[in-house]
Amino acid sequence: MSQTVDRALSILPLLAQGPADLGQVAERLGVHKSTALRLLRTLHEHGLVYRQQDQRYRLGARLFALAQEAVESLDVREIAHPHLVALGEQCGHTVHLAVIEDSEVLYIDKVESRYPVRMYSRIGKPVAVTVAAVAKLLIADLSEAERRALAERLDFPMYTPRSTPNAAAFLKELATVREQGWATDLGGHEESINCIGAPVRGADGRVVAAMSVSAPNVVVTADELLALLPLLRRTAEAISREYSGNAHHPAPATPALQKEIP
Repeated sequence: MSQTVDRALSILPLLAQGPADLGQVAERLGVHKSTALRLLRTLHEHGLVYRQQDQRYRLGARLFALAQEAVESLDVREIAHPHLVALGEQCGHTVHLAVIEDSEVLYIDKVESRYPVRMYSRIGKPVAVTVAAVAKLLIADLSEAERRALAERLDFPMYTPRSTPNAAAFLKELATVREQGWATDLGGHEESINCIGAPVRGADGRVVAAMSVSAPNVVVTADELLALLPLLRRTAEAISREYSGNAHHPAPATPALQKEIP
């Protein structure tokens, strides 16, 4: 029975590459056509594959519906929380998780710093979109048209002299974030607070959440915080792998990350 299930499941990645006929499926599985046909019929009955008029098979609509239902049932906060706690224990600083909803970026989880100096951020509270590292990561993943439209609607308050001053500067920074795969807020919201962020991605590679490590400069310098980027990104990749259900989700190489740090 296990061999039958294994063979049936092996058909799905094959058809994900495009429609295939009975002979191609049998050849790929290394079985007789009658065996391949029996497997295909079973998958067809469950809506996982569909036979076209040209007698080739492709993935069925039921498979996509199941995938969508699985994605919608996932709770990124529940999956991420143990990783956030572990990261907080390792580095000792405040760790956040944020998502974007209706052009607003919200914190959905927080692990407090072990140091007596605490941040005033709260779960459910919107973040400062134009300066926060998590916001930059989430907005940078939008399409170019969406990024531009959002930038034109935003106000750009100068919280500190390091705040993003206007839409052009914001779009330029988002382009950098897209290219390098991480973001910072070095005194842009509060002069005394620095922050680094990394994206959490779904199975399709899109950013579903963003996480960050923040610390006051009386505890660590900006350079010392930036040195935690490899650890932060490894944690984000671990969450991404678990969230997407992909054990082979690529993890960034530490040496390359170290070169990225300014």
